[in-house]
Amino acid sequence: MYLNTKSVQEHTYDAIVVGSGISGGWAAKELTEKGLKTLLLERGRNVEHIKDYPTTLLNPWDFRHRLTNPEKDVMADPVQSAVYDESSKQFFVRDHEHPYIQQTPFSWIRGYQVGGRSLTWGRQCYRLSDLDFEANAKDGYGVDWPIRYKDIAPWYDYVETFAGISGQAEGLPQLPDGKFLPPMDMNCLELHLREQLQKKYGDRLVTIARVANLTKGWNGRMPCQYRNLCHRGCPYGGYFSSNAATLPAANASGNLTLRPFSTVASVIYDKDKRKAIGVRVIDTQTKEHYEYYARIIFLNASTIATAAILLNSVSDAFPNGLGNSSDQVGRNLMDHHFKVGAQGDFNGYHDRYYIGRRPTGIYIPRFRNLDAATATTSYVRGFGYQGYGEREAWMDNYTQPGFGEDFKKTITTPGKWTMWLGGWGETLPYAYNRVTLDHYRTDAWGQPQVKISFELGGNELNMRTDMKESAMEMLEKSGFTNVRGFDYNYIGGECIHEMGTARMGNDPATSVLNKWNQLHDVQNVFITDGSCMTSSACQNPSLTYMALTARACDYAVGEMKKGDL
Repeated sequence: MYLNTKSVQEHTYDAIVVGSGISGGWAAKELTEKGLKTLLLERGRNVEHIKDYPTTLLNPWDFRHRLTNPEKDVMADPVQSAVYDESSKQFFVRDHEHPYIQQTPFSWIRGYQVGGRSLTWGRQCYRLSDLDFEANAKDGYGVDWPIRYKDIAPWYDYVETFAGISGQAEGLPQLPDGKFLPPMDMNCLELHLREQLQKKYGDRLVTIARVANLTKGWNGRMPCQYRNLCHRGCPYGGYFSSNAATLPAANASGNLTLRPFSTVASVIYDKDKRKAIGVRVIDTQTKEHYEYYARIIFLNASTIATAAILLNSVSDAFPNGLGNSSDQVGRNLMDHHFKVGAQGDFNGYHDRYYIGRRPTGIYIPRFRNLDAATATTSYVRGFGYQGYGEREAWMDNYTQPGFGEDFKKTITTPGKWTMWLGGWGETLPYAYNRVTLDHYRTDAWGQPQVKISFELGGNELNMRTDMKESAMEMLEKSGFTNVRGFDYNYIGGECIHEMGTARMGNDPATSVLNKWNQLHDVQNVFITDGSCMTSSACQNPSLTYMALTARACDYAVGEMKKGDL
């Protein structure tokens, strides 16, 4: 056998990062800034900050269909079109080009480009607390987290300080405060709800959402312009994305090599060295195969894709997939269940309005099952509410009968105040909610298609009843009228918070990763995207991915310097 040593050398780096979304961007930044020559592999196209946001400054009337999706798009993209419109379609995959198998209904929302879904995420950022890190151990669902809040708190500080998170400190133990930029303002109706809940309840609080939108210039990025067009890409860098924040920092180090159009088929394992030595890559344009090598590998392809890579990385040592001696890879898939809550009208504040289009809403932190006084017997864990108060606008009333000048005046006059509250609930880690591979059905690059099986359990269904009834009760007690609850029959994946397919844990027999996000079985492979989550909590998870990534990178580089990796 003749080895092309020059080719191997040209394809060898200190570190490889797979995926350029929120966690992959952070891994690239941290590793390059610590001096590692790092290859960042992204299966989609390159998206350059500002240059590749073609719709960001367009007006609604500049779009052929006025921002609605034509029937042909809905038919062609039944999954993705549920979350994109004409202004953001370019940041989502085409369903027919990237098929997967829904054993039970599951919406796998994807953005295959440099930056991934960091370009289109909801940007809400909340810390987990020991209420979350200790939950599995206390109630017996899943396995115990191998870390506690004190282990990750300094890393929450670190990533918040770089990313820029606006918010209000509230001193709640179940929702720890962070390093906040000044909060965005709540409007008069939201402040009314805050005041009423403080009067009517002793355990509930309305606060402004903690969000990765800048309220002042920060780290070379401009403040949010209150356009609420974040999903188009922000030319001002007013919200955190890989493209606006972490990747420019990584590139400035001089240690980053970015390779778009590169899908990772598998990780290469050397059973003699008992280490991963690289990855097999397929060029998505030419379909040519390449191999790249590194001392450490960070898998940040996103929860489902990372599990698929591990399952596809079979060898004599790992016939069921890399790092899968526990049979836990692909299992315990979680998402937050939502699309349930209440809304109501308010008679008052007729002389009040608001300025701009604030890109976020309000948050009511979890108030169930915090302690004995707030415990319920119908389910474990809990939920939080996101919401907003607003006045009806022309799009709420333009279908009413009318014509001419009087009609225009009617629909452009601010309507009544309304309040919307939607619950975001924790899903337990069930082993039967899982990702597997179908080797008989392949994609355009010859890779097995992903199969997804996911359903809510009785715990979540009982929680949803409370989520709706509690929202209705709070609005009614706060003076709202025409209060109506809703439950829009959530389908798994719709929240786009999928996590848990390669969970952290103390025991290699029941988990995939250790407390440093290393594979138990392969110490030089790290996973810090959503797949590492041991439980889902009810808070938006991306901030935790960021903190775990920075922490794992710091540990990995320290171990490399000691010669242990």
